[in-house]
Amino acid sequence: MTNHFFEPLGGNGDLSLAAITFRVFFALCVGGVLGIERGLRNRPAGFMTYMLVTIGSTIFMLTNQYIQQMAPNVDMTRFGAQVISGIGFLGAGTIIVTRQNEVRGLTTAAGLWVAASLGLAIGAGFYEGAVVGTSFVAFALVVLKKFDRYIKRHSKNMEIYLEYNAAFSLRALTDFIKKEECEVTEMQRDKITTLNKELGSLTFLLHLERRRDHMQILNGLDALEGVEYVKEIA
Repeated sequence: MTNHFFEPLGGNGDLSLAAITFRVFFALCVGGVLGIERGLRNRPAGFMTYMLVTIGSTIFMLTNQYIQQMAPNVDMTRFGAQVISGIGFLGAGTIIVTRQNEVRGLTTAAGLWVAASLGLAIGAGFYEGAVVGTSFVAFALVVLKKFDRYIKRHSKNMEIYLEYNAAFSLRALTDFIKKEECEVTEMQRDKITTLNKELGSLTFLLHLERRRDHMQILNGLDALEGVEYVKEIA
């Protein structure tokens, strides 16, 4: 398949226009497939971002090949190595920490990194690897993501963020934790100010003695007097 898109021009083995066009179009399609899933989840880096990253890394690899043909002693992997390390700035920009100490954007950052690697594969003419890689990444994002959520919701460890008002009692929280046969391993207290009032907040790690659905714990905490808001930090 690779050789079909290489046509010697003037006997020097340059990439043909058809090969260049096909690779950039292929990169657009691969980036679009991955970006649609992120876009449907309303992530900042979505359809357009993934396409641009994949196309850009493809063009870098094509340019590297072109330079190598003009100067045969040039290292073919130089541009690719810079893309792999340089994509980190874009991925880091998608990672944020919310006021609930929840880290968001790790999957998007990893997805951008994978998109760059697929673009490099396409640019190098490794179409089979790009197709297989895209298939497995899409499978992981769509299907295995649900499995990942199931594992987190049924693990023996929870990280919980809770907001409370003046009616809240730490003793009531302690009694609830003992009743549910849980153990707090770490706790952080803070205060937040809303438009109408000032609330206290707790972020704590909870270890469950037996495996159970995390929603049972969250519903129990939400029912405690004085609790304004509670969620599990993913």
